[in-house]
Amino acid sequence: MITGKQRSYLKSIANNIDPIFQLGKNGLTENFVKQVDGALEAREIVKVNVLKNCALDPKDVASGLADELSAEFVQSIGRKFVIYRESVENKKIELP
Repeated sequence: MITGKQRSYLKSIANNIDPIFQLGKNGLTENFVKQVDGALEAREIVKVNVLKNCALDPKDVASGLADELSAEFVQSIGRKFVIYRESVENKKIELP
């Protein structure tokens, strides 16, 4: 569990990155989850864009994905959300 101060710090980092994944009409597939898992290990923080043709709610998707990947939900703005998970091998972000 991350604190409010840590969440604010992660939001400031997420503000400067572009979404690296787009979630479309196929929804959360097993392949999509595996790709996000790999990106979290490599980058620690991932921003995802939920396309308009996706029937799923971005906040629900973010919460479900974070639970499935043992990650932390950072924020959701519009149709984009950010999740964070500390990397085991490639630690880059030092939380306050």
